[in-house]
Amino acid sequence: MQNPLRILLLILSGEAIFLLPFVLARVFRPTFLAVFELSNTQLGSCYSLYGIVALICYFLGGTVADHFPPRKLMALALFLTALGGFYMYTLPSFEALQLLYVYWGFTSIFLFWSAMIKATRAWGGQAHQGKAFGFLEGGRGFFAASLGTLGVLIFAWVIPSEIGTISLDERQEAFRWVILAASFFCAGIGLLLWLFFQDPKQETVSDTKGLGSWTDIKKAFSNSSVRYLMLIVLSAYIGYKVTDVFSLYASEIMLFDEVDAAKVGSYQMYLRPFICVLVGFFADRTSNALVLCYAFACMLLGALLFATGWVVAPAIGLFILTLVITALGTYALRAVYFATMEEGKIPFAITGTAVGLISLVGYTPDIFVGPIMGFFLDGSPGIWGHQQLFLFLATFSLIGLYASYRFMKIIRK
Repeated sequence: MQNPLRILLLILSGEAIFLLPFVLARVFRPTFLAVFELSNTQLGSCYSLYGIVALICYFLGGTVADHFPPRKLMALALFLTALGGFYMYTLPSFEALQLLYVYWGFTSIFLFWSAMIKATRAWGGQAHQGKAFGFLEGGRGFFAASLGTLGVLIFAWVIPSEIGTISLDERQEAFRWVILAASFFCAGIGLLLWLFFQDPKQETVSDTKGLGSWTDIKKAFSNSSVRYLMLIVLSAYIGYKVTDVFSLYASEIMLFDEVDAAKVGSYQMYLRPFICVLVGFFADRTSNALVLCYAFACMLLGALLFATGWVVAPAIGLFILTLVITALGTYALRAVYFATMEEGKIPFAITGTAVGLISLVGYTPDIFVGPIMGFFLDGSPGIWGHQQLFLFLATFSLIGLYASYRFMKIIRK
């Protein structure tokens, strides 16, 4: 572990890159749907298009990250993503919004994702992988929550005092300010990364031959740790995607207004920094694989509590408790699943390729979870749609728990 500025820039850039495609819709989901005049299914289709492009880019971008400095790759990705935000400011049509998500699938994944993971692994060294990825996810969570809160404040400041009476035009104009602020933030972080991020020698270029070497790919896939991590990341990421629905749940089931529902989406993200940092320190003292088992068990409990249908207005205390339990499992998983690469004996020289393969399967929820959420929530309005969604989450929590147990048995050998 070295150079605090490097991890700070990784944290800032790691959240800025996803601010426009995901964080705005997570924090402002009811408002986002109203401003762009979308249904849950239509928003899900945007995520699916993003996921299809990302699926290809995870694979190709992984090999690119083993051959080019992360500073250049990540800074370029942030600049291009910000350009998409300036276009989003114009409030494009549904069809144009779909194309924008296709564009973001390329800018945020092909150039950025594997480069960030490899740079973080290098920063942590052999002994501090839990702390490195805990700081990364915790820091990203803190900035996501802070930016979400700032967005809520901007939104609340520019709308009339009586939110229930504002027109669609007034709501759109207020949300445009939020989009503009997010776009400038993304571009600004890209500039800081370009100017101040230093590429250590061990991060820059793999010693393998040829861009996209099939030797690297076969070597990574032959590692049993990589194959189990595919399933672990898949199950964990489904949990993270389902957290997008918390603000909508607050609005539809707990009967919060738009601003209070957005606050739920923002405040729950403040759990992420505390959980991730604490879990990172704990994992370095025990085992990242063991933490995976505990985290999936926690996510399963939260999902089952939501699925019972007991969490309804006016039981705000139960809602907050269940949200915290679910978030605890979800964020703990994000803190450690890539930290397990060192325990799984994945060679550093092919880190980017391994991350690409893991992500190829692990992040497929970008394709199918959005439409599934739309199918449940639009097809069964009210509490029943949310119950179905959390039963879906519980199923994958069990799958992830099994995969984590098997992974733990392998590394102990």
